[in-house]
Amino acid sequence: MTAETHRDDLASKTGMWLFLFTEMLFFAGLFVVYSVYRFRNPEAFHLAAKELSVPIGTINTIILLISSTTIAMSITAIQKRNKKFTLLLIGITIILGIAFLVNKYFEWGEHIKEHIYPGSPILALRGQGDVLFYGLYFFMTGLHALHIIIGLVFIGFIIVKIVKNKIDSENFVLLENSGLYWHLVDLIWIFLFPLFYLIT
Repeated sequence: MTAETHRDDLASKTGMWLFLFTEMLFFAGLFVVYSVYRFRNPEAFHLAAKELSVPIGTINTIILLISSTTIAMSITAIQKRNKKFTLLLIGITIILGIAFLVNKYFEWGEHIKEHIYPGSPILALRGQGDVLFYGLYFFMTGLHALHIIIGLVFIGFIIVKIVKNKIDSENFVLLENSGLYWHLVDLIWIFLFPLFYLIT
């Protein structure tokens, strides 16, 4: 039984690492596209980036860094058989993830109010460089936000498993996988933040 469980855990971890690898390759491709367009439109990208809110971007970076810490701590807590503390830490992670999305919602809202979004005729009048910058900005940060939502659903599923004692100190590979996924989300944002907010 122990060997079988070990094989299942190993397969689960391997599957998660393969998935994360494909996700990293996908975003790496997007970063290459961004770099090419930025090289061709340096001034437009520079000026457009000044319109983004560095304070909001910084706050969101801090939020994700803290959430990565809490999800990592929850794994240690479950290993020490501290179920209540594990649930508390995971709950904090979810709250922080939601806070990130709320900040992003209001940030996007401000741009949309100013008619700065893909397909906007006002944005089109500003030139190709601005269109490319904001096209990449909305697509890449939107894709990242989608990963946040998926991560929150995944972590919510983990909470149910812990409450039902299906995840415990002897069987916590799903919690580890959720932590790995969340760290990927954090890592992607650490690249997105300077690319869009700090290039000025």
